[in-house]
Amino acid sequence: MTEFTKLHGLGNDYIYLNAFTERIDQYDLSKLAQILSDRHYGIGGDGLILIMPSESADFRMRIFNADGSEAEMCGNGIRGLAKYVYEHGMTNNTTIDVETGAGVLHVALTVKDDLVVAATVDMGTPRLNRSEIPMVGEPANKPVVNQSLEVNSDSFNITCISMGNPHCVIFVDDVDRFPVGDIGPLIENHKLFPERTNVEFVTVLDRAHIKMRVWERGAGETLACGTGASASVVAGVLTDRTDRQVEVELWGGTLHVEWHANGHIFMTGPVTEVFTGQLNEDLIEPARK
Repeated sequence: MTEFTKLHGLGNDYIYLNAFTERIDQYDLSKLAQILSDRHYGIGGDGLILIMPSESADFRMRIFNADGSEAEMCGNGIRGLAKYVYEHGMTNNTTIDVETGAGVLHVALTVKDDLVVAATVDMGTPRLNRSEIPMVGEPANKPVVNQSLEVNSDSFNITCISMGNPHCVIFVDDVDRFPVGDIGPLIENHKLFPERTNVEFVTVLDRAHIKMRVWERGAGETLACGTGASASVVAGVLTDRTDRQVEVELWGGTLHVEWHANGHIFMTGPVTEVFTGQLNEDLIEPARK
C-alpha cells in the first residue's frame, strides 16, 4: 500500500508522497494530484508534493496543484517538506537545501522537543522584469509596477513579481470584502500571463503589517501562500507602501517576511503534520500509466 502524509502551513494543505520509499513512476502524476486533492472523493488538499532524491541538493520537491498542473515552487509546501524529512528521520540537519522548479532553496528549521515548529525559507531574489514573470508586452526588460489592467468593466493597478512562480499583486481598500472569487480567476487566466498567474489582494494596515488574500493558480482561493506573501511585500516596497520587514496576515495565520538588503527574501512560518495513512489502490488505479 502507498503511504502518504498530509501537512499544512497556515491551512495551505498538501498531500506528501515520499519518493524515496514509494514508487511514483508508475503513475500519471497530474492525474494522481487531481484524484488525491479532491476534497469529497479523495484526501483533500491544495495539491500533491513529492519528496524526491536530488543530484544538486539534499532533497528535491515537485508540486502539482489540485487541478493537476505542475508549479515551480510553494513557500508553505517547502516548509512542510522540511518538517517531514526531519521528523521522519531522513535527515538530522536543521538546515537543508531543497531543489525546486525555482532553483535550490535553503531552509532553516526551528526545532523544539524534536519537533519542527517553524521554518525559515531563503526564497531567493525576486525577478522583476516583465519577461521574467512572464508577461507579454513591452518593455520586456522593465518591471511592472502600478500598471493599469482592465478586467471586464473594472480597472486595477497591478504590480507583478516572479518568486520562481508568477504573481500579480493588487492593493485594495478592504480585502475582507473584496470579491476574490470573482476577480481572481479572470486575472489568473488573463492573456497578459502566458503561464497564468497567482493573484494577491492586499490591504496595508501599516508599513509593517498587511492583510492578504490569494487566488492561487491551479488551486483557487487558499488560506495561505508563502510565495504570494513574499511577492506582496516586494510589491509593497516597490510602491512605497511598506517597509522591508512585514507581518503578512492571511486567513490561515501570519507569516513574517523580510526583504534583506542583499536582495534575498526570507519567509518564516509554522507548519503542522495532520495525519499519515495508506492509499486505497482502487482510488489511485485511474492514475496508473
